[in-house]
Amino acid sequence: MLRTLRTVDGPQGDRILLDGREVLLLCSNDYLGLAGHPALIEASVRAARDFGAGSGGSRLISGSMRIHSILEERIAAFKGTEGALLFNSGYAANTGILQGLFGPGDVVFSDALNHASIIDGCYLSRARTVVYPHGDIDSLEALLEVERPRCRGRVVIVTDGIFSMDGDMAPLRELVRLKHRYGALLMVDDAHGTAVLGERGRGTAEYLECLEEVDLHMGTLGKALGSFGAYLAADRVIIDLLVNRARALIFSTSLPPSVPASAMAALDIVESSEGKDLRQQLMDNRDIFAAGLRSGGVDPPEGVTPILPLVTAEPGITIRTAERLLSRGIFIQGIRPPSVPEGRCRLRATVSALHRPEDLKQSAGIIADILREVRATCLNTLAVKVY
Repeated sequence: MLRTLRTVDGPQGDRILLDGREVLLLCSNDYLGLAGHPALIEASVRAARDFGAGSGGSRLISGSMRIHSILEERIAAFKGTEGALLFNSGYAANTGILQGLFGPGDVVFSDALNHASIIDGCYLSRARTVVYPHGDIDSLEALLEVERPRCRGRVVIVTDGIFSMDGDMAPLRELVRLKHRYGALLMVDDAHGTAVLGERGRGTAEYLECLEEVDLHMGTLGKALGSFGAYLAADRVIIDLLVNRARALIFSTSLPPSVPASAMAALDIVESSEGKDLRQQLMDNRDIFAAGLRSGGVDPPEGVTPILPLVTAEPGITIRTAERLLSRGIFIQGIRPPSVPEGRCRLRATVSALHRPEDLKQSAGIIADILREVRATCLNTLAVKVY
């Protein structure tokens, strides 16, 4: 269960240098391969040269630079909202949004598998938090039926768009129905859907055709957009309120100018024909990898997202498998509690638009073989201990 850090040398890509050795990278969130894209690098270098290496202060002191405002306008247009607000990370965004907008007297309904930053944001808000079973609309509606009449403040339903450890999508259309019926706001953390799903890459809600129904669009710039930081896109009154109340914004030095510059370059790509081609290649690679796993006897989840969890149940099996895979030149991280519940350890495999089909086919076969070998070894060891 002990975590240690591994060192990556050089840029992100389908292959990386890990501790000095080239390996196939199958655990990155750089879904479109934009982190090393020349356009992002050039935009970042140009902005650093023109505007300096740092912003010098928080947004409310001296660190609100024009390049921040330009990116916010761009994000608002991308999501179809009145405004947007930058945060320094996805964690800062979720904690800042929930703490800044809600408080005692309000009720937050949170999916049981929401990201840790949402959980912490609910805690910091001091609002009453009601956790509903993962993706269970009937249970959520029953809870809303009980809680809504008691609540004298605001009600918000908050969910991941794509759940980072399982790769499944939230039932957003059904959540929209409940939002209207019970007078709630709907907040979607679309960190893993932004630039990945939808005709224009606007995320899970665009893919499920309910983009305009989401009140609070949280997303990250550091995954498929290849940069860093995060944002909220919402009505102007909400943005203005958070400028005055979100502690994660008020008390943090703002993003260095090179970051919004590279994020805008990424948005240019996402909304272009190149971005559409990259999304299609990502989906094709996902299908190739999943088919390879199935042919080897491993059953990945159905779906369209680039996250394919391979449940291993126990930490020992998980770590042994990850180590064996690394010895064969495949880097997949083993995920253990508290990132996932007890008994739900997994290898969290992710594919990228940069992966070559032949590498995905070959690695899928190796993964299936090693999983089978490690499970058999662990079962034999357990049998010896029992007898």
